[in-house]
Amino acid sequence: MEKERLIAHLDMDAFYAAVEQRDNPAYQGKPVVVGADPKGGSGRGVVSACSYEAREYGIHSAMPISTAYKKCPHAVFVRGDMQKYVRISRQIFAILERFTPDVEPISIDEGFLDITGSYHLFGTPEDTCRKIKAVVREETGLTASIGMAPNKMTAKIASDLEKPDGLVIVSREGLLGFLHPLPVEKLWGVGKRTLEALQRLNIHTIGDLARWSQEDMADRLGRAGTHVWKLANGIDPRDVRGEDGVKSIGHEHTFAEDETDWERIEDSLMWLSEKVSRRMRRNGYKGRTVTLKIRLADFSTYTRAVTLERPTNYVEDLYRNAVQKAGEFKPGRQAIRLIGIQVSNLECEEQQLDLFAGTHMDTERKERLHTAVDTIKERFGESAIKHRKN
Repeated sequence: MEKERLIAHLDMDAFYAAVEQRDNPAYQGKPVVVGADPKGGSGRGVVSACSYEAREYGIHSAMPISTAYKKCPHAVFVRGDMQKYVRISRQIFAILERFTPDVEPISIDEGFLDITGSYHLFGTPEDTCRKIKAVVREETGLTASIGMAPNKMTAKIASDLEKPDGLVIVSREGLLGFLHPLPVEKLWGVGKRTLEALQRLNIHTIGDLARWSQEDMADRLGRAGTHVWKLANGIDPRDVRGEDGVKSIGHEHTFAEDETDWERIEDSLMWLSEKVSRRMRRNGYKGRTVTLKIRLADFSTYTRAVTLERPTNYVEDLYRNAVQKAGEFKPGRQAIRLIGIQVSNLECEEQQLDLFAGTHMDTERKERLHTAVDTIKERFGESAIKHRKN
């Protein structure tokens, strides 16, 4: 019989807010909201994270900061310190790697661990999970919730069920008994549209979905139907994959007022392109996919992406493609609240002959030019030199 996989999912409890409460004892026990300045209810931006005390007032991540203020004006509002959060995240993942080499970060405050081949060093699988939680708490002063199961999806679901400071273990024998009573929207891939389609079929729980045949689900929902049917039946063979490095580099900007002036929007895209371009070169990356993110005045958010023939980290390439995609939202429908640029499909930067961009000398000259601009900006500030939009 095949050996049971033991996959754990660790999720830090209200990570940003918990760090602020740890570092500021006066915040402990109080509703803490990490995000933009609420400015007495007229502030812009959104909630990045909030404490469990704040959640009791209906506050949640991605909520407009002005709404959060109206729900709980006496909350502690903190701008946050991303460098500090990243530093603590690295400390946490270093702890996890003491228990297994098979660690897959999926965000700054959560990740998967495959402890199948290492749990015996620490006792039983449950002992291992409890020791991980204890070490994280002892060395960081923060609590984590862990779910453990035979597959990644179930482990992630389990980690969320008894927060904060929870531990939920699902065995292979108890897998379907655990999954089937849960709401079908707990499954990965069941978003708003899929949920509506399932509800029209009178499917409300994971068990309801599992009782359909795979063929019927495929006929009704196509590939999505096959995917969710497998998950509903506990079929998720995905392995825990180690960190493969940086997946994307990006930057966003929230306008002080909803913006309709196209020239200002283009100026912001140029500024964002410069920021992202410099970060890519500083870290030695080029990328093929440029993604534009736009949030309109009603908070509806859209992304538009273009994949290039060749990887780039040049300002002009990022800007040109971002502006082209932004043109789809040119004011006339709604004003723009937030805009962002992200580059993914990254590759390590190498000096190599580009047969499609002219001679090797042309490529080297362009590389030297961009490096020189970076050096000037680092020595004399962002405003020392600017790229032209045209």
